[in-house]
Amino acid sequence: MANTTAREPQGRHQSKKAAASGWIGSALEYYDFFIYATAAALIFPQIFFPKGDPKTAIIASLATYGVGYVARPIGAFVLGHWGDTHGRKQVLVLCMFLMGFSTVAVGLLPTYDQVGLLAPALLVLLRLIQGFAVAGEISGASSMILEHAPFGRRGFFASFTLQGVQAGQILAAAVFLPLAHYMPEEAFNSWGWRIPFLLSFLVIVAGYIIRREVDETPAFAEVDQKGETAKAPIIQAFTDSWADMLRVVCMALMNVIPVVATVFGAAYAVQAAYGIGFQKDVYLWIPVLGNILAVIVIPYVGNLSDRIGRRPPIIVGALASGLLSFVYLYAISIRNVPLAIAMSLLMWGIVYQGYNATFPSFYPELFRTRNRVSAMAISQNVGTTVTALLPALFAAVAPPGSTNVWLTVGAITFAVTVLAALAAMSARETYRIHMKDLGKPDAVPVDKREYDRLREQTMATARMAKATA
Repeated sequence: MANTTAREPQGRHQSKKAAASGWIGSALEYYDFFIYATAAALIFPQIFFPKGDPKTAIIASLATYGVGYVARPIGAFVLGHWGDTHGRKQVLVLCMFLMGFSTVAVGLLPTYDQVGLLAPALLVLLRLIQGFAVAGEISGASSMILEHAPFGRRGFFASFTLQGVQAGQILAAAVFLPLAHYMPEEAFNSWGWRIPFLLSFLVIVAGYIIRREVDETPAFAEVDQKGETAKAPIIQAFTDSWADMLRVVCMALMNVIPVVATVFGAAYAVQAAYGIGFQKDVYLWIPVLGNILAVIVIPYVGNLSDRIGRRPPIIVGALASGLLSFVYLYAISIRNVPLAIAMSLLMWGIVYQGYNATFPSFYPELFRTRNRVSAMAISQNVGTTVTALLPALFAAVAPPGSTNVWLTVGAITFAVTVLAALAAMSARETYRIHMKDLGKPDAVPVDKREYDRLREQTMATARMAKATA
């Protein structure tokens, strides 16, 4: 027990409050990010680009979605540095302010018919700001929750970061559902689509109120008090952890699954040029239902990763969801709405969560406290930037009018998930390593029996505290 105390940071661990703050903050911020993704697939080709060539408009609109990810590596460098030098709490508040203001501004933009090429130019600029802001969210929130969590429960608590992200996606799609269903198409195309963006003003207010309630993490506070805060965390990250950063880049390519499910899948199913003919309001239920299931599954997978390790759920989730992408896209190609919904629930709502629920603990556990946010933010955002450019690539290699769209896009998707699985296989296991030893390649994990005993002791203490509360 003495060794456990020595290897874990001392101070007040606000496990539940940190998890709640991370959940709500991620939900609000990713609501902002994903309403853009939804609009880019469903409405932006018609209002922000020339109407003469619908194929070009679809590709251009999906490319603006990817542009947001181009800014993410830049945001990762800036916000990662900020999180490692000024603290996890400060960077998270900054991220939400940037995201909130840029999203509201999208809702106020003029259309192509009103100002010509200035409309898509302004759209790209605001998407760049969105991408910059969101670059620090998951790495900052994951690090904050992880560093507040007790030993043996880090996977469970950190998974709430991604549960919040999935909830944000539910909100993003759900806000569009009644608008697309009940509003006349002309009104929706004219001003109805702006409502979800303008509602993002609430993010600005809620973000500050929520995140000011959480203390800085004991791990960062201890490093800061000892004067060990890195002056150049980015340089230290590349010097100390370049191999693990490369692994994270490859594992982060798993973002191809939600990209296929919500962005390319939406365009493939809905845009008239592809000729599938799904109704907008019907197709919007696919990501909503998939994310509802994901919200339920995520904490169970996070808890499972505390029992069996981080690598097994990631490897299985990567390979199985990659294979299921073939079936999901095929269901769209044959215009089978029930099968498409079923495959979305299985591929995205369940199987993909093996990766999605686990990486918020696995990624930050690979790095040291003094450069954790920088290392995770940079490597994760480089990987997701690559996958975010895929919708435009998919539309280019499998454009409207081509044959076997599902097979072409599915093959690329599966190849990407195989690479992610291989990266996870090559990484060291981290779930039984104490907080102060994380990021050290030669760190010795706690014996499995002792780990299980400590984990059960932590859970028993939590149950007792809950019973007496």
